[in-house]
Amino acid sequence: MSNCKKINEIVDKFIDKLILPSSPQMPLWNRETIIFGKPPRWNYIDGCMIRSLLMLYEKRCDERLLNFVIGFTDFFVTENGDIPTFDPTAYNLDSINGCKNLLTLHRLTGKQKYMTAAKRSFADQLENHPRLRCGNFTHKAVYPNQIWLDGAYMALPFMAEFACILGNSDNERDVCMQLENIHSIMRDPVSGLYYHGYNETREQLWADSETGLSREFWLRSIGWLCAALADIWSIQGIGDELREVCGDMLSDLLDALIPFISSDGMLLQLPSKPDIPGNYPETSGTLLVAYSALKFGNYEYGERLLDAVCNGFVSLENDMPELRNICLTAGLGGAENRDGSAEYYLGERVVTNDAKGIAPLFMAASQL
Repeated sequence: MSNCKKINEIVDKFIDKLILPSSPQMPLWNRETIIFGKPPRWNYIDGCMIRSLLMLYEKRCDERLLNFVIGFTDFFVTENGDIPTFDPTAYNLDSINGCKNLLTLHRLTGKQKYMTAAKRSFADQLENHPRLRCGNFTHKAVYPNQIWLDGAYMALPFMAEFACILGNSDNERDVCMQLENIHSIMRDPVSGLYYHGYNETREQLWADSETGLSREFWLRSIGWLCAALADIWSIQGIGDELREVCGDMLSDLLDALIPFISSDGMLLQLPSKPDIPGNYPETSGTLLVAYSALKFGNYEYGERLLDAVCNGFVSLENDMPELRNICLTAGLGGAENRDGSAEYYLGERVVTNDAKGIAPLFMAASQL
């Protein structure tokens, strides 16, 4: 049984010290904004954090959280439903992540501007989004002909929930098709794990010339996929076929991860290579898997991972609590020529208190 009292103490301290003192101009949880000096824009990192706060609000009914979320979101969404810093022509699936929060805020507040913004985001981006020949969305315009597991979490739960709200069975079938393609193309039949990326044209330096797949199983990308499957599976009123596909994929993936969980309950940055020098227990991916298992009703599994993170990688001794061992970012190709090697993933910056770890912590806590 998970130590709910300790976990709630951790969450409470993060809310008081990291969340409520933040603003859209300076979100203390967004380490990329702080480190690289990025201006405030609609982005997936803040979207993750806001989504987790909405989950906690619906669990706890703490009005401070809802008021914070509304104030933060309204900085980016105008009264007529525009999002000035969201560029749909970039065809960036990451930008869709925050749109999930628009649907929740419309449900909670009844304000039409949130539904207007959601409808515009879908119409302006997803209806025209470039696709691979297999039918899946490409990850971004700058990453053509590529599927990244990250994108499944960023876009497909929004698309599925939006389809459910509008009664659009064609879009539900579209989500189902894209998930089935990810399963058939990106799942390793030996381990049951999923590769981070797939390049349909086999032209990227990181892509295998025969399969088009990247080389490694990166934990957080697998965690994103788990969370996408859990979120879609749990949508009230979702179609039976889509729910069954999500449930089957998630059950299979959670089972596949079991051999790679360490004796202390953690998953590694590169789960399948425990003996490689420099590999380390990574908290954001472990927490995403924990959240997904809890949401799916596998409490023993999820609580084991959640407890491992809270017992081994959270510190409350100082004024600002700390969640350690968060991989700041990882990707494939691009201007940095990221080659997808083990050395690349193990060489990316490791930080504390980034939303990519804090948000899954809150998400998991909301399921207890």
